[in-house]
Amino acid sequence: MVGASNVYNQIIERDLDGLMDRTKNRPIPSGRMGVTHAFVLASILTVIGIVVLYIINPKTAMFGAISIFMYVSLYTPLKTKTPLAVFVGAFPGAIPYMLGWVAATNDFGIEPGTLFMIQFFWQFPHFWAIGWFLFEDYQKGGFFMLPTGKRDKGTAVQIILYSVWTVLASLVPAFGVTGRLFITPISAIVIGGLGGWLIYYAIRLYKLKTAKAARQLMLVSVSYITLLQIIYVLDKFIR
Repeated sequence: MVGASNVYNQIIERDLDGLMDRTKNRPIPSGRMGVTHAFVLASILTVIGIVVLYIINPKTAMFGAISIFMYVSLYTPLKTKTPLAVFVGAFPGAIPYMLGWVAATNDFGIEPGTLFMIQFFWQFPHFWAIGWFLFEDYQKGGFFMLPTGKRDKGTAVQIILYSVWTVLASLVPAFGVTGRLFITPISAIVIGGLGGWLIYYAIRLYKLKTAKAARQLMLVSVSYITLLQIIYVLDKFIR
Protein backbone atom coordinates (compact mmCIF):
# COMPACT_ATOMS: atom_id res chain seq x y z
CA MET A 1 0.00 0.00 0.00
CA VAL A 2 2.98 2.29 0.53
CA GLY A 3 4.02 1.33 -2.99
CA ALA A 4 0.54 2.25 -4.26
CA SER A 5 0.76 5.66 -2.57
CA ASN A 6 4.13 6.30 -4.17
CA VAL A 7 2.84 5.37 -7.63
CA TYR A 8 -0.19 7.66 -7.29
CA ASN A 9 2.15 10.40 -6.09
CA GLN A 10 4.42 9.98 -9.10
CA ILE A 11 1.46 10.06 -11.49
CA ILE A 12 0.23 13.35 -10.02
CA GLU A 13 3.69 14.94 -9.88
CA ARG A 14 5.05 13.55 -13.17
CA ASP A 15 5.58 16.98 -14.75
CA LEU A 16 7.20 18.44 -11.64
CA ASP A 17 9.37 15.33 -11.17
CA GLY A 18 10.81 15.97 -14.63
CA LEU A 19 12.10 19.35 -13.43
CA MET A 20 14.15 18.04 -10.49
CA ASP A 21 17.45 16.20 -10.62
CA ARG A 22 16.48 13.75 -7.87
CA THR A 23 13.28 12.65 -9.63
CA LYS A 24 13.75 13.21 -13.35
CA ASN A 25 14.81 9.58 -13.88
CA ARG A 26 11.69 8.12 -12.28
CA PRO A 27 9.76 5.77 -14.62
CA ILE A 28 7.05 8.22 -15.74
CA PRO A 29 9.03 11.46 -16.34
CA SER A 30 11.83 9.47 -18.00
CA GLY A 31 9.32 7.87 -20.36
CA ARG A 32 9.94 4.27 -19.26
CA MET A 33 6.33 3.89 -18.11
CA GLY A 34 3.09 5.49 -19.25
CA VAL A 35 0.49 7.03 -16.96
CA THR A 36 -2.08 4.36 -17.79
CA HIS A 37 0.25 1.51 -16.89
CA ALA A 38 1.25 3.30 -13.70
CA PHE A 39 -2.38 3.81 -12.70
CA VAL A 40 -3.18 0.14 -13.31
CA LEU A 41 -0.19 -0.82 -11.16
CA ALA A 42 -1.24 1.53 -8.36
CA SER A 43 -4.80 0.20 -8.46
CA ILE A 44 -3.64 -3.41 -8.29
CA LEU A 45 -1.34 -2.64 -5.36
CA THR A 46 -4.16 -0.81 -3.57
CA VAL A 47 -6.63 -3.66 -3.94
CA ILE A 48 -4.11 -6.33 -2.95
CA GLY A 49 -3.00 -4.26 0.04
CA ILE A 50 -6.49 -3.60 1.36
CA VAL A 51 -7.59 -7.21 0.83
CA VAL A 52 -4.54 -8.64 2.60
CA LEU A 53 -4.93 -6.23 5.52
CA TYR A 54 -8.67 -6.90 5.70
CA ILE A 55 -7.98 -10.63 5.95
CA ILE A 56 -5.76 -9.84 8.95
CA ASN A 57 -8.48 -7.63 10.47
CA PRO A 58 -10.74 -4.79 9.27
CA LYS A 59 -9.14 -2.14 11.51
CA THR A 60 -5.77 -2.65 9.87
CA ALA A 61 -7.34 -2.34 6.42
CA MET A 62 -9.15 0.83 7.48
CA PHE A 63 -5.98 2.53 8.71
CA GLY A 64 -4.13 1.41 5.60
CA ALA A 65 -6.83 2.90 3.36
CA ILE A 66 -6.81 6.14 5.37
CA SER A 67 -3.06 6.34 4.91
CA ILE A 68 -3.30 6.07 1.12
CA PHE A 69 -6.14 8.61 0.97
CA MET A 70 -4.32 11.21 3.08
CA TYR A 71 -1.02 10.76 1.26
CA VAL A 72 -2.48 11.04 -2.22
CA SER A 73 -5.43 13.42 -1.72
CA LEU A 74 -4.02 15.78 0.92
CA TYR A 75 -0.25 15.60 1.27
CA THR A 76 0.65 15.40 -2.43
CA PRO A 77 -1.35 18.43 -3.66
CA LEU A 78 -0.33 20.53 -0.63
CA LYS A 79 3.40 20.13 -1.30
CA THR A 80 3.33 22.90 -3.91
CA LYS A 81 1.12 25.19 -1.82
CA THR A 82 2.29 25.29 1.80
CA PRO A 83 5.02 24.05 4.15
CA LEU A 84 2.18 22.59 6.24
CA ALA A 85 2.21 19.73 3.74
CA VAL A 86 4.93 18.09 5.85
CA PHE A 87 2.62 18.23 8.90
CA VAL A 88 -0.27 16.73 6.92
CA GLY A 89 2.00 14.09 5.39
CA ALA A 90 3.26 13.07 8.81
CA PHE A 91 -0.13 11.47 9.57
CA PRO A 92 -0.13 8.89 6.76
CA GLY A 93 3.61 8.56 7.25
CA ALA A 94 3.17 7.49 10.85
CA ILE A 95 0.32 5.05 10.30
CA PRO A 96 2.43 2.13 8.93
CA TYR A 97 4.65 2.25 12.02
CA MET A 98 1.71 1.38 14.28
CA LEU A 99 -0.08 -1.02 11.91
CA GLY A 100 1.85 -4.07 13.11
CA TRP A 101 0.38 -3.67 16.58
CA VAL A 102 -3.14 -3.17 15.26
CA ALA A 103 -2.74 -6.19 12.97
CA ALA A 104 -1.52 -8.41 15.80
CA THR A 105 -4.09 -7.34 18.40
CA ASN A 106 -7.07 -6.03 16.41
CA ASP A 107 -7.05 -3.10 18.81
CA PHE A 108 -6.15 0.58 18.63
CA GLY A 109 -5.17 1.94 22.00
CA ILE A 110 -2.33 3.63 23.84
CA GLU A 111 0.29 1.19 22.49
CA PRO A 112 -0.11 1.80 18.75
CA GLY A 113 -0.91 5.43 19.56
CA THR A 114 2.52 5.77 21.17
CA LEU A 115 4.20 4.15 18.17
CA PHE A 116 2.30 6.57 15.94
CA MET A 117 3.48 9.53 18.04
CA ILE A 118 7.14 8.49 17.80
CA GLN A 119 7.05 8.15 14.02
CA PHE A 120 4.99 11.33 13.68
CA PHE A 121 7.53 13.52 15.48
CA TRP A 122 10.51 11.79 13.84
CA GLN A 123 9.40 12.70 10.34
CA PHE A 124 9.91 16.43 10.87
CA PRO A 125 13.69 16.49 11.49
CA HIS A 126 14.08 13.76 8.88
CA PHE A 127 12.19 15.43 6.03
CA TRP A 128 13.26 18.95 6.91
CA ALA A 129 16.87 17.77 6.74
CA ILE A 130 16.15 16.42 3.26
CA GLY A 131 14.36 19.64 2.35
CA TRP A 132 17.43 21.58 3.52
CA PHE A 133 20.13 19.85 1.48
CA LEU A 134 17.85 19.50 -1.57
CA PHE A 135 16.49 23.03 -1.24
CA GLU A 136 17.45 24.21 -4.74
CA ASP A 137 16.17 21.03 -6.35
CA TYR A 138 12.81 21.32 -4.58
CA GLN A 139 12.59 24.95 -5.73
CA LYS A 140 12.72 23.77 -9.34
CA GLY A 141 9.56 21.77 -8.76
CA GLY A 142 7.91 24.49 -6.67
CA PHE A 143 7.76 22.38 -3.51
CA PHE A 144 7.54 24.02 -0.08
CA MET A 145 9.26 21.64 2.34
CA LEU A 146 10.88 23.79 5.05
CA PRO A 147 8.67 25.27 7.81
CA THR A 148 9.81 28.86 7.25
CA GLY A 149 10.38 28.38 3.52
CA LYS A 150 14.07 29.13 4.07
CA ARG A 151 17.26 27.47 5.29
CA ASP A 152 17.41 29.76 8.28
CA LYS A 153 17.60 29.80 12.08
CA GLY A 154 13.83 29.38 12.41
CA THR A 155 13.86 26.13 10.47
CA ALA A 156 16.90 24.88 12.39
CA VAL A 157 15.25 25.62 15.75
CA GLN A 158 12.14 23.67 14.77
CA ILE A 159 14.31 20.75 13.69
CA ILE A 160 15.92 20.71 17.15
CA LEU A 161 12.54 20.89 18.90
CA TYR A 162 11.04 18.03 16.94
CA SER A 163 14.20 15.98 17.47
CA VAL A 164 13.79 16.47 21.23
CA TRP A 165 10.11 15.50 21.06
CA THR A 166 11.01 12.41 19.05
CA VAL A 167 13.42 11.26 21.74
CA LEU A 168 10.99 12.04 24.58
CA ALA A 169 8.23 10.11 22.82
CA SER A 170 10.60 7.18 22.32
CA LEU A 171 11.26 7.08 26.08
CA VAL A 172 7.60 7.21 27.17
CA PRO A 173 7.26 3.37 27.23
CA ALA A 174 9.94 3.26 29.95
CA PHE A 175 7.56 4.88 32.46
CA GLY A 176 4.89 2.17 32.45
CA VAL A 177 2.10 4.39 31.17
CA THR A 178 1.65 2.83 27.73
CA GLY A 179 -0.04 -0.47 28.51
CA ARG A 180 1.64 -3.52 27.06
CA LEU A 181 4.18 -1.40 25.21
CA PHE A 182 7.00 -0.95 27.69
CA ILE A 183 10.80 -1.09 27.78
CA THR A 184 13.36 -1.81 30.48
CA PRO A 185 15.60 0.85 32.05
CA ILE A 186 18.55 -0.64 30.15
CA SER A 187 16.85 -0.03 26.82
CA ALA A 188 15.78 3.42 27.95
CA ILE A 189 19.41 4.33 28.65
CA VAL A 190 20.49 3.09 25.23
CA ILE A 191 17.65 4.99 23.54
CA GLY A 192 18.59 8.09 25.52
CA GLY A 193 22.11 7.79 24.14
CA LEU A 194 20.79 7.44 20.62
CA GLY A 195 18.56 10.43 21.24
CA GLY A 196 21.53 12.50 22.31
CA TRP A 197 23.22 11.53 19.05
CA LEU A 198 20.20 12.70 17.04
CA ILE A 199 19.86 15.96 18.94
CA TYR A 200 23.60 16.65 18.61
CA TYR A 201 23.36 16.56 14.81
CA ALA A 202 20.23 18.72 14.90
CA ILE A 203 22.13 21.32 16.95
CA ARG A 204 25.08 20.96 14.60
CA LEU A 205 22.82 21.89 11.69
CA TYR A 206 21.67 24.93 13.66
CA LYS A 207 25.28 26.03 14.11
CA LEU A 208 26.60 25.27 10.61
CA LYS A 209 23.50 25.70 8.45
CA THR A 210 25.12 23.76 5.60
CA ALA A 211 23.83 21.18 3.17
CA LYS A 212 26.45 18.74 4.43
CA ALA A 213 25.25 19.06 8.02
CA ALA A 214 21.66 18.54 6.87
CA ARG A 215 22.61 15.41 4.94
CA GLN A 216 24.40 14.04 8.00
CA LEU A 217 21.33 14.71 10.14
CA MET A 218 19.17 12.87 7.62
CA LEU A 219 21.44 9.81 7.79
CA VAL A 220 21.49 9.95 11.59
CA SER A 221 17.69 10.20 11.69
CA VAL A 222 17.34 7.07 9.54
CA SER A 223 19.81 5.24 11.79
CA TYR A 224 17.93 6.43 14.89
CA ILE A 225 14.50 5.15 13.86
CA THR A 226 15.97 1.85 12.63
CA LEU A 227 17.98 1.20 15.78
CA LEU A 228 15.03 2.28 17.94
CA GLN A 229 12.84 -0.41 16.42
CA ILE A 230 15.57 -3.03 16.89
CA ILE A 231 15.97 -2.02 20.55
CA TYR A 232 12.21 -2.21 21.13
CA VAL A 233 12.22 -5.79 19.84
CA LEU A 234 15.41 -6.93 21.58
CA ASP A 235 14.15 -5.45 24.83
CA LYS A 236 11.63 -8.31 25.06
CA PHE A 237 14.51 -10.76 25.44
CA ILE A 238 16.40 -9.03 28.26
CA ARG A 239 13.73 -8.89 30.95
